[in-house]
Amino acid sequence: MQTLPFSQLGISEPVMQAIDDIGYEEATPIQTLTIPLLMSGRDVIGQSQTGTGKTAAFTIPAIENILQNHGKGVQALIICPTRELAIQACDEIRKLTAYTERIRTAAIYGGQDIERQIKILRGGAQIVVGTPGRIMDHMRRNTLSLANLRMVILDEADEMLSMGFRDDIEIILADVPEERQTVLFSATMSQEIMEITNKYLRDPEIVKVVQGELTVKEIEQYYYNIPHSHKIEAVSRLMDVYHPEPAMIFCNTKKQVDELVSAMQLRGYVAEGLHGDMKQAARDHVMNTFRSGHVDVLIATDVAARGIDVSGIGAVFNYDIPQDMEYYVHRIGRTGRAGKSGIAFTFVTGSREMGELKNIMRYTHSQIKKGVIPTSAEVMESRRMRFADKVRRAVENDDLGQYIHMIEELAGSGISLTDIAAALLKFEMTADGRTAMPSASDDAAFEGHERRFGRRNDRGRDHRDGRRNDRGRRDRNIDMVKISIGLGKSAGIQPKHIVGAVANETGIPGKSIGRIEITEKYSTFDVPGDAAEAVMDALNHTKIMGRRVTARIFSEQY
Repeated sequence: MQTLPFSQLGISEPVMQAIDDIGYEEATPIQTLTIPLLMSGRDVIGQSQTGTGKTAAFTIPAIENILQNHGKGVQALIICPTRELAIQACDEIRKLTAYTERIRTAAIYGGQDIERQIKILRGGAQIVVGTPGRIMDHMRRNTLSLANLRMVILDEADEMLSMGFRDDIEIILADVPEERQTVLFSATMSQEIMEITNKYLRDPEIVKVVQGELTVKEIEQYYYNIPHSHKIEAVSRLMDVYHPEPAMIFCNTKKQVDELVSAMQLRGYVAEGLHGDMKQAARDHVMNTFRSGHVDVLIATDVAARGIDVSGIGAVFNYDIPQDMEYYVHRIGRTGRAGKSGIAFTFVTGSREMGELKNIMRYTHSQIKKGVIPTSAEVMESRRMRFADKVRRAVENDDLGQYIHMIEELAGSGISLTDIAAALLKFEMTADGRTAMPSASDDAAFEGHERRFGRRNDRGRDHRDGRRNDRGRRDRNIDMVKISIGLGKSAGIQPKHIVGAVANETGIPGKSIGRIEITEKYSTFDVPGDAAEAVMDALNHTKIMGRRVTARIFSEQY
């Protein structure tokens, strides 16, 4: 669908300045549709997947609402299913309010000292982002007043319901002013979701971003779950081993494009950048040099790359996972054209971006395979093989007479032919400015991160009869600890209540929880061993289904 620049959405100058600093060039489809509606005061139901830019779709109007009305106290409440999403939303709001000093934001979630949160709330916050359980805790303590609330947002409502937070949500919504604007975002529209919208939203406008489906069959697709700080090294290694001629790298912001161009140039690559701040003459120059083959890699934002029609792209790199799933298709579609095979590499960092990648796989109906970053030894072997091929071609096809004469002169001065060849090899392999030997310490960093973020989250689930199995788990070496709580079927406990409580209070992804078993009087569940103490401590200070919990290492005592 058509998208618009942020400058055409009626956004105030301070917020536009913050958007420009972040480096976003254009609103995503969900932002283009939603921001004007919310800024006009309408209640909105937004159906959109993770990874479509929906956080900014509701936070920008919330900020604008506060700027226009100058209200006191908490003006906007954003309810998220997990503390990870709450922190993410809070971080984005703080970036967008960089030039609006009087707007303060507070994040309240389980697993953090509640006294610290109380102190922040007492200091004054116009926007509060939180998880249902902790929001209710503050409401009970009278440390969170919603009397002046003008806007309430339910983010990922379907996920909150699946985690058993419906009662909490209804309690919160029943306690906020009737004269308010209500916004609900959900990837799916279940019967439960519709019941909530019918009860708490007034004549809502439904915004649904329908993604055009496309299968990318001719393109090999790989992903790498690596730290952000190692992305540049990863690009360099993949470039050296696969040697695509040329390559395109996509970033989400103008700032990242400029930073990556400088970093790649320092490593010896002929790199050029393309983004919306560049004048047309500069854009034309970059594209002419790229088409002529004088550039190794073109680094661009999605907006700047529109309309570029360049054949023969060897590989596409998603340096940042795209803001919208449809952008992914447009990006990787630039390789593998005209019946040729192509290759695409996507970098993700952590469990949240892995979730976005899985959404992309469902959307494109394709399997994105897990890749392994080449080791320093593999990079050097690839360079040696290319050099050997160049030498063979030169010997077979070129007139080397004058060069042979120079070698003979050097040999006559007492330098061995082996030393001469080694020196020439060194010059050849470092003439482009690249480091002769990639650091072996980076090998360990990639491997270590793989152990932390690798296969733990691929666990299969089975909620029948109150159980969850681990048949889908590939990594069998993770030490799991069984924890028990003294609540079972008689208390109405279901697996989703346990998953919700653990994820909400500790920040551990729900997918990291192993087998769940619920009996009449108690329940047990497996968690990673290194998180067991934190889980028990958090649960012993919270409630599930309105009841206090006693959590301990499982024994047969029940």
